[in-house]
Amino acid sequence: MNLPNKITIGRIFLIPLFMVVLLVPMDWGEVSIAGSTLPFTHLIGAVIFVVAAGTDWLDGYFARKYELVTNFGKFLDPLADKLLVTAALISLVELQMLPAWMAIVILSREFAVTGVRLVAAAEGEVIAASSLGKWKTVFQMVAITALLIHNVPFAAAGIPFAMITMWIAVILTLISGWDYLVKNKHVVLKSM
Repeated sequence: MNLPNKITIGRIFLIPLFMVVLLVPMDWGEVSIAGSTLPFTHLIGAVIFVVAAGTDWLDGYFARKYELVTNFGKFLDPLADKLLVTAALISLVELQMLPAWMAIVILSREFAVTGVRLVAAAEGEVIAASSLGKWKTVFQMVAITALLIHNVPFAAAGIPFAMITMWIAVILTLISGWDYLVKNKHVVLKSM
């Protein structure tokens, strides 16, 4: 197994740690940042999430730089992203920091795209992520991080940065999902 795939698997192993820190009742106290107070567990969860999200860039960098791109990596990398985002969104809904409908919209798109990718894989095709999909992922990661840290430092100024970026992520989710399905409808139609 090459280095990029090991990094991707490492990202997957960070997900349970992330969820335990966020969801298991532990009182590690609170921390004050830029006039806002948040549970220390949320800050640690945000750090774990950022590290896990950062490995997405890192594995891609090594795969391209050292020509270590594999079909396994093309399949595993987006799956790891989806698992991380799913864990984060469900955790935020559980913590009542995100409306459930937003999580459902995002997760529905992810399941639909994964379904098309699986059909394509069965047909011997590997579908790479589009630039719209990459922007969607960036906004999701930024929004999730901002929610985890309770909108610091924007909360002090009354700017709902976390929810603004989440709205952008939802809109990009819908647009990129539609674009993905339209561009790859031949894969689904061919398999019917």
